[in-house]
Amino acid sequence: MDPKVTLETMLRHLGFPDAVLTEQTWEEHLLIDIKTEDPGRLIGRQGATLSDLQYLLNRMIHRGDDKTPRILLDVGGYRTAAREQLIKHARSAAEKVRHHGDMIELEPLGAFDRRIVHQALRNDPDVETHSVELEDSDKKVIIIRPKRRGAPAEGATESGRGRSPVDPA
Repeated sequence: MDPKVTLETMLRHLGFPDAVLTEQTWEEHLLIDIKTEDPGRLIGRQGATLSDLQYLLNRMIHRGDDKTPRILLDVGGYRTAAREQLIKHARSAAEKVRHHGDMIELEPLGAFDRRIVHQALRNDPDVETHSVELEDSDKKVIIIRPKRRGAPAEGATESGRGRSPVDPA
């Protein structure tokens, strides 16, 4: 099943018959950018409509075929700009950690956004990131804290990301 053809059909049924799709590879994913005259309607509140459309497309394309790359949808660069803003926010938080020596807890993020933050800061020699589940919730936040010198952090993996609770100190 061709993802671009399937998406064009979905968009036509949703009232976007003139949408222009461009494909590119981003990391191990297929990124399809949609250009339309009414991007806000396709993006939805805080990207919810776009996320739902992406979810449905991936479910349709990946039925029984795990070899097909995951598809990411963007509309007029909305997700690209949001990703750049998230990276900027993470680097700013890391700078505060470096300057003050205190850990910072970022707001709850989805798995894809957490991965972006971990990747943005993974080579920073002064800070480390950890995904931590909130108590009584299925949500996770990222903790950015000064890197411990000498020994790897408790629960840290080779990528520098730990999944264990963070010390209160």
